[in-house]
Amino acid sequence: MRFLLVSDLHYALKQYDWVHRIAARFDLVVIAGDHLDIAGTVDLRAQTSVILAYFRRLHAKTRLVVCSGNHDLDATNDLGEKTARWIDTKVRRMGIPTDGDSFMLDGILFTVCPWWDGPKTRERVGDQLARDAEKDKDSWVWVYHAPPDSSPTGRVGTKDFGDGALREWVLRYQPCLVLSGHIHQAPFRGEGSWVDRIGATWVFNPGRQIGECPTHVICDTGERMAVWFSLAGTEAVDLGGPLTRPLPELTELPAWLT
Repeated sequence: MRFLLVSDLHYALKQYDWVHRIAARFDLVVIAGDHLDIAGTVDLRAQTSVILAYFRRLHAKTRLVVCSGNHDLDATNDLGEKTARWIDTKVRRMGIPTDGDSFMLDGILFTVCPWWDGPKTRERVGDQLARDAEKDKDSWVWVYHAPPDSSPTGRVGTKDFGDGALREWVLRYQPCLVLSGHIHQAPFRGEGSWVDRIGATWVFNPGRQIGECPTHVICDTGERMAVWFSLAGTEAVDLGGPLTRPLPELTELPAWLT
């Protein structure tokens, strides 16, 4: 399986156009939260309508998976905590796996988690992971907006902005992959990175950049390789081996990417 991971597009429509142009090349496209831009000048209801149109177009080209991020919250859930209701209702009606969903693809169980904005929703996410831990699967992939704490994927310089609960869940369940975002500068600053390994779990955060092409990760489970693309360069990891630093910079793309 070959999939594309992007995150934190924040209503950058040219970047959504780029994703749409190449979506058909992949078995799966994952957009790991922060679809909207609460600091932008466009009304959030208008942003939502436009992003839903992009989701519909992407979903027509390939399998699409999206989760909510902190910029996507627009309502209060039954627990009295903030939630992305437009994702929970309108995106789900399109048949796109999203917050709270899980599905199987080629023997891989995908668990899609919502952004939690309080302890009750966090507990609900923990319950979701506990249920999916009991399911039969060849491997397990999580889609979750924030990276774990104590990881370079959540670090900017010496400051750690990762999610403590997520790290506890990773250590408990050891999924194969965690596909995240949220910390825009992690791959570009100090001790940060776009990739980490916690035990048997690989964690990806592509980061964020300006321009028409978003930072992104392409992963091929058959080739057991993941490649990160950004304006700062291109790096790769062998998913069949240990994580080593410094990471190899690619001057020539692998054959499976050409």
